[in-house]
Amino acid sequence: MELSPEAVAAYMNRIGFADPVQLDMATLAGLQRAHMTTVPFENLHVFHGRGVSTFAEWSIPKVVEQGRGGWCFELNGAFSTLLEALGFRVTRLAAGVLLDGESPPSEPDHLTLLVDLDEPWLVDVGFGDSFIRPLQLNREDPQDGLDTKYRLRRVGDYRILEKAGEEGWEPQYRFTSDAHGLSDFTRRSDYLQSTPSKHWTESPFATRLLDGGPDRVWLLRDRIKLRRGGNVSVTQVPSDRWDAELLEWFGMAP
Repeated sequence: MELSPEAVAAYMNRIGFADPVQLDMATLAGLQRAHMTTVPFENLHVFHGRGVSTFAEWSIPKVVEQGRGGWCFELNGAFSTLLEALGFRVTRLAAGVLLDGESPPSEPDHLTLLVDLDEPWLVDVGFGDSFIRPLQLNREDPQDGLDTKYRLRRVGDYRILEKAGEEGWEPQYRFTSDAHGLSDFTRRSDYLQSTPSKHWTESPFATRLLDGGPDRVWLLRDRIKLRRGGNVSVTQVPSDRWDAELLEWFGMAP
């Protein structure tokens, strides 16, 4: 999908990015941060069984015109299309999620992005509470993701994204540098949104950065979690207040 100048302008307005666009690291980092602040990582269409698509023809109207968010296939799919329209060189990568000690999935279940500038950078606006600025792909030492440290460890043909946690390095996902099209993720997207045992279908959630991060808000099934200045607070949300909180914090209806 190619975006018209009018569609690009509408997308940039949606994420509140008004700076001059240069094909450099400062612009790329600013775009990533703006996107993660204004476009939530959320599963409401999946949770309510409405069905979602991996194609940009679906995700861009959802993000831009409807003012909603989505999961990785939608958010990184839409964002990569915007980046290409702005002139960035983007490669869509297939990743396998490794959270909570999970074994690598049999089929990639996450879409992440490689952007080539003077060197390749890992960019991701669709993994929830994750790095806020691009990471240098070819470095293995720790890098500042603005919320915490990250590193990209090589294991055979894979790179493994790891996040610094209280008990050491926590694997996030693994990927190769092979290029993929958005249609390559359709089968896994269909599986994840139709499998009751997966957390995507069990409980509604939405999360985004606050004021460019690293502060963040999460709206979960029965509570709101706020991270401000390194401190985390949790407030219970009665079921009859959930829709109002969603509107207040994310500007969305369920």
